[in-house]
Amino acid sequence: MQAVQPDKLRNIVITGHAGSGKTILAESLALTMGIINRLGSIEEGNTLSDYSADEIERKHSLNTSLVNGFWNDCKINIIDTPGLLDFHGDVKSAMRVADTVLITVNSASGVEVGTDTIWEYTREYYKPTIFILTKLDAERSNFNNAIQALQDHFGHLVTPMQFPGDEGAGHHTLIDILLMKQLEFTPDKPGSTTISDIPDLYLKRAEELHQQLVEAVAETDEELMNRFFEVGTLTEEELRSGIKSALVTRTFFPVFCTSPLHLIGSERLLNALVNLSPSPIERGPEHAICTIDETKSLIQPNPEGPTIAFIFKTMSEPRVGEISYLRVYSGHIETGHELIDVQTEQLQKLGQVYTIVGQKKTPVEKLLAGDICMVVKLKDAHTNDTLADKGTSIRVTPIIFPLPMLATAIIPVTQGDEEKISAGLHHLHEEDPSFAIQHDVEFNQTILKTLGETHLDTIISRLQGKFKVKVAIAPVKIPYRESIRVPSSAQGKYKKQSGGKGQYGDVWVKLEPLARNSGVKFASEIVGGVVPTRYLPAVEKGVREAITKGILAGYPVIDLKAIAYDGSFHPVDSSEFAFKIAASMAFKSAFDHARPFLLEPIFDLNVYAPEQYTGEIVGDISSKRGKILGMQSDVRMQIIHALIPQASLTTFHHALTRLTQSRARYSYSFSHYEEAPPDIAQQIIAEKKE
Repeated sequence: MQAVQPDKLRNIVITGHAGSGKTILAESLALTMGIINRLGSIEEGNTLSDYSADEIERKHSLNTSLVNGFWNDCKINIIDTPGLLDFHGDVKSAMRVADTVLITVNSASGVEVGTDTIWEYTREYYKPTIFILTKLDAERSNFNNAIQALQDHFGHLVTPMQFPGDEGAGHHTLIDILLMKQLEFTPDKPGSTTISDIPDLYLKRAEELHQQLVEAVAETDEELMNRFFEVGTLTEEELRSGIKSALVTRTFFPVFCTSPLHLIGSERLLNALVNLSPSPIERGPEHAICTIDETKSLIQPNPEGPTIAFIFKTMSEPRVGEISYLRVYSGHIETGHELIDVQTEQLQKLGQVYTIVGQKKTPVEKLLAGDICMVVKLKDAHTNDTLADKGTSIRVTPIIFPLPMLATAIIPVTQGDEEKISAGLHHLHEEDPSFAIQHDVEFNQTILKTLGETHLDTIISRLQGKFKVKVAIAPVKIPYRESIRVPSSAQGKYKKQSGGKGQYGDVWVKLEPLARNSGVKFASEIVGGVVPTRYLPAVEKGVREAITKGILAGYPVIDLKAIAYDGSFHPVDSSEFAFKIAASMAFKSAFDHARPFLLEPIFDLNVYAPEQYTGEIVGDISSKRGKILGMQSDVRMQIIHALIPQASLTTFHHALTRLTQSRARYSYSFSHYEEAPPDIAQQIIAEKKE
């Protein structure tokens, strides 16, 4: 295949809420372009995009997948993404390298949780965005309601380009507002579009919407506005040019109609993608960072420039190994190309370069700036790495993945599998950086932080499928702490005689409470040699070991000062061991008389939610012993600031999902330790004793 020039490339990502028709839209576009000869089915598990075993089993996209084909002399790279919020790490990575975002919206359901979330990503990345209304042939399809919902959520710049001549069962006509023509389709038959004049039944509405379209486009450009005032309208060519420019500046968001299951609107959408969506050159330079001085720079999409390519996705396939998905931002790449990983300065020699259609890989010799491809078996190169010609110190601005918040501990089902689990998790993390792996040293727990329960289930399933290890889930253990309220003193005497040389250690220890976050301090006020200096390190060790193990419930003690101030020794029987035991005994006795109490970790919590849910969220936080600190507005969201015990965070994720139908998100971080309520403390102490 001949390398395609940047002006003939269109890089499209298909996004949307789960079940809004992304995969079937990609399938219908592939069929219309002649890539496949029949439409696959999600139910039958034979679509181009959803080809992995877990996707076929769950009947949902779980991974990014690529399709490329040609339409009107342009190469269109289509990236299909998951709809479930738990897999939005893939959505963000795909959107990072696309030039145009398609957001599918189910015409029966309207704006859903995923629609809102993806819109925020398009704002973050400043990407040209097109809405695609799908399933107009569904029984409850409602074009007018869907358009109204889009405009209510995303503003008056959302503008319909078509409307259906009929909806529901039997739908097969669209009225195109840009062309001012009726498009009639023969369902399930590609290339069957019949273009005719708009019937009188729809003409008045078409004229009204066309006028709105002209005015909306004219508003985006001063020259077009002047032209509109002079003539009162804009030509089709002026509209196309204006729409393309406005897409790039995010001052116009067109809405197209499709029923991809029956190929209705697919051909027209491909024409629109070629004519309206920007090429890499029209989209403009890419943001980057100079690794030498951390200054910002721009990468021009120039095929003659230095090679700069970006890894946006890493996967592993049976019998193939690790594969890396790349976008070329400058220059070109070819098989055998030697590049430097800008992050590690390690030399990377590219193996065979491929273009991808689902799981089918086609070898190519060379690809130019703007194109997307795949290479296999790069050494130690990962997602977010930039590969470049030697001497190039530019790295593409990395993907910022959604923060995983649901924390779950995992334990091996089979003893001795710890190393296999660790290796498997790190391998899966290469494929999916949106989950985090932590090791809690205090409790020796492996903790996964995921975007949700389905995300967690998928990781555990992949661990078993790819690495043949089973794990069970367990609650994350809470790192409670112990402390004291009042000063106290006690003697610890360890005396043992068993026929030969005995053991003797005697020390008095005084405990004093310190302010919160002061740590633990040890001091000696022993004078007169009542305890020889050589035994003082053993005394401190005995105290510190007791502090580490805790007294009430076995949790470490914090915020106190321990002072050794008196004691006695035996010239023959005293030893370091005896004084260590004596010090531990003194500490425990003094601690018991210092009105000890349990401390629990408190976290800062920020919840971002639509206003209609704030009352229920505040109520739920309060019911979980949380304290509301305040609220503020952020565009369309309310931000609730609160403090909440870590123990309550374990159920907060599920409650928030249930209360808001997944429309809210949250973040948290450790704040401080606070005294646990007596009933909670008694329960924890009782559980430890059991």
